[in-house]
Amino acid sequence: MRHSWKIFLYRNYQRSSIKISNPFQVLPKHSPSLLRSLSSSLHTLAQQNCHFSETHQKPKLNNTPLFARNFSSESSLVEPTNDPDHVLLVCDALTKFDEFDDISKELELHSVVISHDLVLKVLKSLESKPEVAKRFFDWVLEKDSGRLSSKSYNCMLGILGVNGLVVEFWDLADKMKINGHGVSGVTRDRVQKKFEKEGLKDDLEKLKGVFARGSVDNSVEKIGLRVSRIVRNRVWGEDVEGEIKNLCAEFSSDLVKIVLEHLVMEPMKALIFFRWVEDSGLCKHDGRSYNAMARVLGREDYIDRFWKVIDEMKSNGFEMETGTFDTVLARFMSRKMIKEAIDLYEFAMNGANKPSAKCCTYLLRKIVVDPMLDAVLKALTNVGKFGECNKVLREMKVAGFVASGNLQRKIAFGLTRAGMNDEANEFVDHMESSGRDLSYKAWASLIEGHCVSGDLEKSI
Repeated sequence: MRHSWKIFLYRNYQRSSIKISNPFQVLPKHSPSLLRSLSSSLHTLAQQNCHFSETHQKPKLNNTPLFARNFSSESSLVEPTNDPDHVLLVCDALTKFDEFDDISKELELHSVVISHDLVLKVLKSLESKPEVAKRFFDWVLEKDSGRLSSKSYNCMLGILGVNGLVVEFWDLADKMKINGHGVSGVTRDRVQKKFEKEGLKDDLEKLKGVFARGSVDNSVEKIGLRVSRIVRNRVWGEDVEGEIKNLCAEFSSDLVKIVLEHLVMEPMKALIFFRWVEDSGLCKHDGRSYNAMARVLGREDYIDRFWKVIDEMKSNGFEMETGTFDTVLARFMSRKMIKEAIDLYEFAMNGANKPSAKCCTYLLRKIVVDPMLDAVLKALTNVGKFGECNKVLREMKVAGFVASGNLQRKIAFGLTRAGMNDEANEFVDHMESSGRDLSYKAWASLIEGHCVSGDLEKSI
């Protein structure tokens, strides 16, 4: 079932993308009526936002798995959806409770979802507390070992090594080898320095020996790179399939994920590989490989294939990772794919890894508020009332919205170009009081406006 907010967004986006209907289409001579109308509209938006946040911000505990399929390490262009306090909550639970079940209950109580990114963040925060880090790692390993990637293992291995827990270091290194994870160069270099400092000659030689036997070359990362090069540099056929099989690699979702990440600029070849690796019986896809494929296909020219993979993933019982959502949403928004962005948001809201309330505000601002305010500013300009824009901004602030960087630049330039220096100063003060300083591009527009108006002294 479609959310009522979605219809609201469609309606407002269609309106703003063609013509702004009353009360903004034809501006009356007296701006107070405009301001009242705008205030009413913004308050309506704020109420919609609040209602949506209250309804969807936190999923019910019995519907939210503690371990969500969220593995992405990609950077996000959208406001983060993870709560930064979750790292502190996890660390606090580890110090308060000894039993794994008690730790799980505590985190479920606070709606903490253990993702790949969160695992890495917690481990990095516990680098100086190896015993606690090891207990957390073992807890994740017992509850759902699939949450641990090669990067997670190397992070834990590095913590053990640099803190002098040599026996535990080699135990974990052996487990990594069994699971097909190699010791990374970064981890080797960190631990090597510690071994040299402590005079652990035997362990130092053993560590060097691991690499001499080809630990790096046979790691999942290196094999993934080899496979991706074969796929990328050749036309797909039986010879390519044979060359991949001749590597005698043990395929896993971790390996498939790495290959797909290297093929991000070759989405069709990535999809062919994705299908082939399961059809040939080499690997059964899980949440990690599905999400990696979705991140590659989440673009305008592959949108149909993207939705096919996403729907297939959902039907097989896997969830969209927050990293996948953030990456693809940012791509859609940068390409003005509004309908696709809304559809993606709706899809994510129906899953376990629900977007945050901040993301809802982000969409509302990009799809509704910015176009609406832009139209109002144009209307004010047409009737010679551009100086009234600060009143509009105050109404926006009351409703909980702040002008975007693009609108800041337009306002700054418009005021100084018209010689409205007092209004320009008021605008700068308003932005600072809103907790969002003027962007450097807005400052540049402010100066540019002074130059256009001939007020060179002000521009300096």
